Amino acid sequence: MQLADWTILLALNTQWFGMGAFHFSLRPQAAARMLVVRAHRRSPLFHTLSDAIRFLGGLNLAFAVFCLLLLVFADLFPERGQRALFAMALALAHASQFVVNVPMPGKHRRHEPGAWPVLQGPMLFIFAIDGVLTVSNGIFALWIAR
Repeated sequence: MQLADWTILLALNTQWFGMGAFHFSLRPQAAARMLVVRAHRRSPLFHTLSDAIRFLGGLNLAFAVFCLLLLVFADLFPERGQRALFAMALALAHASQFVVNVPMPGKHRRHEPGAWPVLQGPMLFIFAIDGVLTVSNGIFALWIAR
């Protein structure tokens, strides 16, 4: 049962990070449009953001490949402590994305510069999935480490 749970969680992590790699690396302008309101998209800084956002694709690709390798070579890490450590690292990776978005709804309501709409559209989906995977990986890490 533990291996099946780990396999499902790793498959979800692989898929999510893979989608992030695709979106941020291959569609950086679409990713930037989620963050920048239409009125500011003609700014030269929009293009700078669009080009700079590709680094998120690289980070997501690294995590996707890491999760895929853990799936393919599961027998190399049979110990509960090893899997708990990996799950905690993955929880932290998702949490780093989730936590950045937590203050955004308040900033967006106050029309503060640089705030994006987290509670609507694609950003809500991203926010929710990163939150769910943060909690799922964290709970699995604590559960398997006991």
